[in-house]
Amino acid sequence: MFVIWKKQGEKIFSYHGGNKKLNTYPSFSSARFLSQADLIKGVASLVLRSAEATVGNYSCEVTESNREGELKMELKNSSGSWFLLVERAVIISLMCLLVIFCAAQLSVIGLKYEIESQKKVCVIVALVIFAVVAGVGAALFIQDGYTVQNQAGLGLTVIPTVILIPLQYVMFGIVFDSLMQATLALIGLKLLGFIIAVVGFALCVPACPPLHGSVLIAGLAIMAIGSLLSLAYVFIMELVGNLELRNPQFIIINCFEINIARFLKFQNERSSSSGESCRRTTK
Repeated sequence: MFVIWKKQGEKIFSYHGGNKKLNTYPSFSSARFLSQADLIKGVASLVLRSAEATVGNYSCEVTESNREGELKMELKNSSGSWFLLVERAVIISLMCLLVIFCAAQLSVIGLKYEIESQKKVCVIVALVIFAVVAGVGAALFIQDGYTVQNQAGLGLTVIPTVILIPLQYVMFGIVFDSLMQATLALIGLKLLGFIIAVVGFALCVPACPPLHGSVLIAGLAIMAIGSLLSLAYVFIMELVGNLELRNPQFIIINCFEINIARFLKFQNERSSSSGESCRRTTK
């Protein structure tokens, strides 16, 4: 089998099936078969780097025994988006929700509980770093095209969300002396969402259009749901704590305990004075 790829009539790649030798040319040094094993099935697709795949007319000639064929095609340069506009809007919206929910949770905790200054600074700095990096990533990702810039932007948007997992652990540690099963479940939910988002990102990077964008969106949505539930849980626990403090039963019990203490103290003083009187009478 012989395979020859040409551009504008000039050879850019050839293959000799007898000795399985591949020949490339300087201007197209990255040329290779998409799958050399699939040649016997009639698949002779060529892969080129973006910089070398310039616009023009290409042809593929295949000769096998006494059979031969030629396929011609035109490579055009067109601009478009990596993700659909709706998908980009959903991804960026979910990132904004993650920042808002985390900031709201930190505000609720800061108003209710005393936080060590060092711990407070660390939490705020971590949240600000995440927001800034995600903002830069969103600005790069939202642009049209399928470039390294878009890929880096999506990476800067998705990967830094890992910061929110230890951040959530620290905020729960401020509220609760020991983490309960509910808080651990919420942290685990955010961890699950992060893993799914990273897997979706890895699947989206090499494909245009992305075939698994829904996986990425699902991971970010799970993280956003986890953040919302964490905020609601902290808020509800604060309300429960306030109700317990204002419950009249506890006030009555406290007053009853105080009255008992006063009664016992009075009895002790009375017994002491009676003992002294008896001693004086005996004398």
